[in-house]
Amino acid sequence: MKNMSRRSFVTAAVAGATSLSAIGTLSGVADAQLVYTTKDWNTAEFDQIAKNPARIKQVYDVIPVGGGKFLNNIKNSLNGLHFGFGIPDNQIKVVAALHGPANMLNFDDFIWEKYKIGAWLNIDDPATGKPATKNPFYASKAGADLHYVSRDPDSRDSIYQDTSIAALQHRGVKFLSCHTATEEQVRNLIPHDNLSEQPEQIVKEMLSHALPGVLVVASMVAAIALLQTEGHYSYITV
Repeated sequence: MKNMSRRSFVTAAVAGATSLSAIGTLSGVADAQLVYTTKDWNTAEFDQIAKNPARIKQVYDVIPVGGGKFLNNIKNSLNGLHFGFGIPDNQIKVVAALHGPANMLNFDDFIWEKYKIGAWLNIDDPATGKPATKNPFYASKAGADLHYVSRDPDSRDSIYQDTSIAALQHRGVKFLSCHTATEEQVRNLIPHDNLSEQPEQIVKEMLSHALPGVLVVASMVAAIALLQTEGHYSYITV
């Protein structure tokens, strides 16, 4: 009987430990990381952006998608500064600080298709007129290699009139994504689409599908403040 009791005790202990382990695992999945600390993101890259020595520095504070019209504004800034005022390209630095709904423009086609971003944000594919299942603002009509048939800044067939994110990145524009906005948006997306995943599962998946070159910052409103005060970026909101 003593041996049986011992075996029963060990079995119960193992089962209990397994249950606790499972609970801990589930808790880890469910735990929210609503706030990034300095160890969680690339603060060094942000510091380089803030301390960029360019003569003219602008930060665009973008919340509404607005059909992507802000991308045209950024293109006009680049063209006006370079061609209209004679500022060399390497003396111009523009940062696109996307948060709120505009934050979703920082993610690739996989995210747009899986989570029906177009239907959620009422963004249609210009080619079909239906809710976008691909990010309609990223890719350039000039192709992945950005091959343009004209170098005339007045030509629609030049990079200077290309308002795609890919083209603007090629011209040196830095796109920022807000971690806080992503967390908040996912918590709105889950009930909207009746999703069963935990918020952090979706957040991590989205962040793993950020567009090339996009920097995720802890908080966009904080990042903008630092760009203005420490980086001396001029502030534009659209």
